[in-house]
Order: sequence, then C-alpha cells, then structure tokens
Amino acid sequence: MRIDLCGGFGEKGRTSVAISGSDQRILLDAGIKVGASGAEYYPALPGGVDDIDAVLISHAHEDHVGALSWLLAQGYRGRILMTAETREEAPATLGAYADPNDFRRFPLPEERIELFEPGDSLTIGGLTIATGRSGHVVGGVWFAVDDGSRKVVYSADVVPDSSVFVMDAMPPCDLLVFDASYGADPVSGAARAKAIAEWVATRPGGCLLPTPLSGRSLELMAILPGPIAIHAAMRASLAAQIEATSALHPAMVPLLRRRLADACDWHDGDPLPPCPLFADDGMGKAGPSATLLLRADAVGYPVLLTGHLPAGSPGEMLQAAGRAGWIRMPTHPTLSGNLAIWEGAGRPKALGHSCLPDALQELAPHMPSLRTDLRTGASFTLAP
Repeated sequence: MRIDLCGGFGEKGRTSVAISGSDQRILLDAGIKVGASGAEYYPALPGGVDDIDAVLISHAHEDHVGALSWLLAQGYRGRILMTAETREEAPATLGAYADPNDFRRFPLPEERIELFEPGDSLTIGGLTIATGRSGHVVGGVWFAVDDGSRKVVYSADVVPDSSVFVMDAMPPCDLLVFDASYGADPVSGAARAKAIAEWVATRPGGCLLPTPLSGRSLELMAILPGPIAIHAAMRASLAAQIEATSALHPAMVPLLRRRLADACDWHDGDPLPPCPLFADDGMGKAGPSATLLLRADAVGYPVLLTGHLPAGSPGEMLQAAGRAGWIRMPTHPTLSGNLAIWEGAGRPKALGHSCLPDALQELAPHMPSLRTDLRTGASFTLAP
C-alpha cells in the first residue's frame, strides 16, 4: 500500500492523502490552503490527476473540499464520493474558496456525485473503505482503507468529545493519519466553552462571533444560554443540520431547536444587535463575516474569534492588533482525545495532519510511534 501525503503535513490547509492499492488509487480529501497562493494553494499531486480512480470527501470545509473545482479543471474524470450533507454544502464552499474561473467552468458536478451515509462500507477495486461519523460536522466522516493486508485510518477532522455531535470509534489499524490541529493542547472543550460563555456574558451590549456555517456554529449555540442573533442567510443551513438527528447527541436536538427558534434574524445593514451575533465564516475571509468584521471594528463592537486563523486572514490581523478576542472552541481533538483515539486504534504508527512542525513535536513525547519528519510531498510504502 503506497501513501502519498498531498497536503496538510507540516502545515495547516490543503488536506489531502492519496492511497494506492494493487489496482486502484484513491484521493482522500482535496482541500485548499487559505493564505497561500499559486501551487501551494492546492494539493501536491505526484503524477497529476490521471492515475486517480476516486476522490472521497470527508466534509465540506474549505481545507478538505476547496480544491475540487481545481481537480476537475486539471482534467480529473474519475469517481467522486461524499455524503448528502457534504454535497449540499460544497457549492457554497467552492464558491468562496475556489478560483473563480475554475468554479465557473467546473462547479460541483452533482450528477457525478456518488452518495454514501456515515457507517457505510465502500469498495473501490481491491480497496475496502469503512466510514464513520466524525463528530466534527453533520455528514462528516473518517475513512478506514483496507487492501486485505494493511489498514490505514484517515481521521479527516474529528471531535471525540463533542457535546453536540456523535463520533464513531475508529477501528484498529496499521497506520493512523490523525487530526493534529491542536498539537498537544491539553485544555478540554468544557473549559474552553466555559471561558467563551463568560467572555460573552461580560459584553452585554452584544458581540460578533464569526463562525463556520457548519459544525462550530451549533457548538457555540449549545453553550450560550441567552438570546442570540444569526445572519439570516445561516438559518436554513443551521435548521438542516439540527434536523440531521442521527449526527447529534439525542439530548441536543430539542435544545438546539429551541435556541434556533428563539434566535433573531439579522440582515446586512441592520443595527448591530445587543446580543451575540453569529456570522460565517470563522476567519473573516468569506461570507457575511468578511464585511461584518470591518464594520464591528470600525465602531468598537466586540469581536470574539474561536477557531483557526490563517496568517494574513482578516480575523488573524484583527486579533494580532489586539482588537479582537480569541478563545478556542475545540472542534478538533485536544491531547486527551487524540491519545484515546491512538490507544483505541492499537497504538499504531501515526502521522498528524493539519499541524505545524513545532506543535507536532510537542505531541511526540505522548505518542511514541508518531512520525514528525514527514511533510507534504512525502511518499512511502506501508509493507504487508
């Protein structure tokens, strides 16, 4: 089994892994790298697209699906597999992050998409691919690829201890390619959630919470007990996520329904509300938050950023200047979560994606089988 690290190794963004069996080659995710340009914006594919038989997408965030139009523009004509929720959300992601010319010529080819459900087992040539719920977003999945002699688990983005989303346990494997987004961060999601709620409570005049449309928005909604406002364009998507009840912890469904029903719709041009205002995306790079960040900053309306901020993104620049707060709302595993995943997988050889080299080195003492030397562009063979 050959493994090609096409993006997201020693870096954050353009997450992509190619796996080759005896007769088939698959690409797991095809993301872009916010803040990069040129070739570094896209996955580094050895040999191009001609030898890829299938692309499987874990979820519709830009660092996992944002390069799909680019792949099609490069001539990719193979299979494309994803969940229904990912298919629903991907066009908006591509519209915001794909090259405009690529997206115009190669929008999401819905007639070519092959749908599967989390928990399904897929067969592509001699490869069997198990899937499971990721705990990260509705419709998000991990992949376990088996060629009959070796098994590789690619986690994509997961949250093993989300209070909102359910994550299925991953199987034992020979190689674990795991979500190392937070390095060795030991602070629990519950502690971060408490800090966010306290920060918001001390801003009774309202505040702006830039947030991705899927995933983190529901996590934030669940921890803020008071009134909230949402950009009106978010409502339909949030409602659909809440009604995808198989992805959520059962107790969360009625709570989130109530929170969404009670939320006020906010429209562009309205006065900034005296309560937390949700607007996507989470970094001010696209969507309503791109203009809202500027407006909030201009009038001194408090801003709290709660996720990854690529260098040079509007959110990162505002936070670096001391004009926005930042408290991580964990939507990836913290240290204890990743150690539990690794232990549950049988303490296999491990690679961390979506993590800068220094943060990955901090993980190494906790996970003896972790390789920290491999970067995007590396290839190796997992022998039987």
